[in-house]
Amino acid sequence: MLIESPTTAWKDYELIDCGDFAKLERFGKYITIRPEPKAIWKKTLSDAEWEKMAHTRFIPGGGFSTAGQQDSGSWKTLKRMDQQWPIVYQPLNLTLRMGMTSFKHVGVFPEQAPNWDFIYSNTKRLVDNAGGAPVKVLNLFAYTGGASLAARKAGADVTHLDSVRQVVTWARQNMELSRMDSIRWVVEDALKFVRREAKRGNKYQGIMLDPPAYGHGPDGEKWKLDDCLWEMLSLVGEILAPKDSFLILNLYANGYSSLLADTAVRQALRLGKDADCTCGELVLRDKFGKNLPLSVFARVKQ
Repeated sequence: MLIESPTTAWKDYELIDCGDFAKLERFGKYITIRPEPKAIWKKTLSDAEWEKMAHTRFIPGGGFSTAGQQDSGSWKTLKRMDQQWPIVYQPLNLTLRMGMTSFKHVGVFPEQAPNWDFIYSNTKRLVDNAGGAPVKVLNLFAYTGGASLAARKAGADVTHLDSVRQVVTWARQNMELSRMDSIRWVVEDALKFVRREAKRGNKYQGIMLDPPAYGHGPDGEKWKLDDCLWEMLSLVGEILAPKDSFLILNLYANGYSSLLADTAVRQALRLGKDADCTCGELVLRDKFGKNLPLSVFARVKQ
């Protein structure tokens, strides 16, 4: 099992400290304080030091919605700052717009950087070996598009799918800021889209999926990870090219382990015991050496 975190070559992001169910992070020139349920230990710096350093703090609304997600909250400004600002992921020269949302997110999940590197290197491998033929990559539950940009940077024909139009617009802005073009944008329910692609017999050389625990499609379709993940993986197995391809499954839901992700992917894709399938955790490491685990993954190379 692999334990991966962003490379120190990424100068525009750092986890400064974490603990007491919160994290202190720097995104470019601004420092944020956000809730973090997995940071169950004590922070290293004092509350006063956090407040002195930070530009803004997220204040949760309190309670949880019927879907089990934390209610929206608001941001408390501690120092003068812009509401939107760019950062650069230096290893791939991707520009990403930051912005403060009502659900504590800022437009990027920094722990995903190792997945972006995997996507770029494996897409480039396929493009270099394709002899000029197009390499098609599908990003499901794609959010603001870091994974899509990594694949496009490597030369793939990229389809970016998310059910929220505003998020897709944000991803398009990131593409333009990164001086790229020609990503295909789809606002649709992911399961509905993959069912249709399977019926049509369409194939992709790369597929990334990062499904939430709960979600809704643009027409009210309901997504519940426990109920829908196996069907999704089975359909993805039908549309992933059987050779010269790759897949990433990333999971944030509590109770899901990397071994579960690995077994589910192996079964859905009907992989043999010698298949190149790895699994692990994505973590952020703060300046004091504390590891904050945030998601689990399984990756396949064929």
